[in-house]
Amino acid sequence: MKTKYKRILLKLSGEAFSGEKKHGIDAKICLHLAEQIENVRKLGIEVALVVGGGNIFRGAEATGRFQIERTVADYMGMLATVLNGLALQNALEHRGVPT
Repeated sequence: MKTKYKRILLKLSGEAFSGEKKHGIDAKICLHLAEQIENVRKLGIEVALVVGGGNIFRGAEATGRFQIERTVADYMGMLATVLNGLALQNALEHRGVPT
C-alpha cells in the first residue's frame, strides 16, 4: 500500500497520557498509544514523537498559586515531560517497537 507520507510528527499533550483520571499516567493509555504507533510503523511510516507533561505538572500554575520560582517551575515541567516520554518508550519497547 502506497502511503501519502514517509514520516509523520505526532504531538501528544500530557493530558493524552492521563486518560479519564485527568492527571498522572494511565498504563492502559500508554499501551494503547504504543499499539497505534506500532500500526502506523507497520505501514512503513516513520514516526517522530513530541510529548508534553501537563498531566503531571503545569509550570504556569505553580508560579502563581504555589509561588515557585519560574526557573524551578520550568525544570519541573521538563521532568514531567521526561516521565511521559519514558512511559511511552517503555510501552513501545514492550511491543517490540524500536525507539
